[in-house]
Amino acid sequence: MCNMTFEETSGENSSERMESVPKALEEVLSSALPQGCITVGVYEAAKSLNADPDNVVLCLLATDDEEDVALQIHFTLIQAFCCENDINILRVSNLRRLAEILGGVKSGGEPIDLHCVLVTNPQSSLWKDPALSKVTRFCRESRCLDQWVPVINLPDR
Repeated sequence: MCNMTFEETSGENSSERMESVPKALEEVLSSALPQGCITVGVYEAAKSLNADPDNVVLCLLATDDEEDVALQIHFTLIQAFCCENDINILRVSNLRRLAEILGGVKSGGEPIDLHCVLVTNPQSSLWKDPALSKVTRFCRESRCLDQWVPVINLPDR
């Protein structure tokens, strides 16, 4: 439900929130990775979404600088599926930083497809993770402002 006042959705807090969300996203990814709660790749994500959508807590889609039409079609379908199943979605710029967080290469040395990343719910404590709560709240507030798929820039380190 979107019961926020104008003051709650704008002003000084807005810039602070925008700075803290990328950090929270990094924390979510860093804690989900060792728990095996990350799915990378457009096709792998689609399979995971189809098999168990209730287990997905967050979907990250890369901002597409390549302007790949086929990729945009996949993104549109994934976004529609996520909206239908109440899965939070973020567009993420700075794929290089995302690759640093997630390891960036498969075991054979081949780069991984980071165009779509899913965070799934572990059976342990990620649901209680304050960083995940912050990202979820940001997504919810963005939807209240009619920004259905907000863009997050992961800062370089």
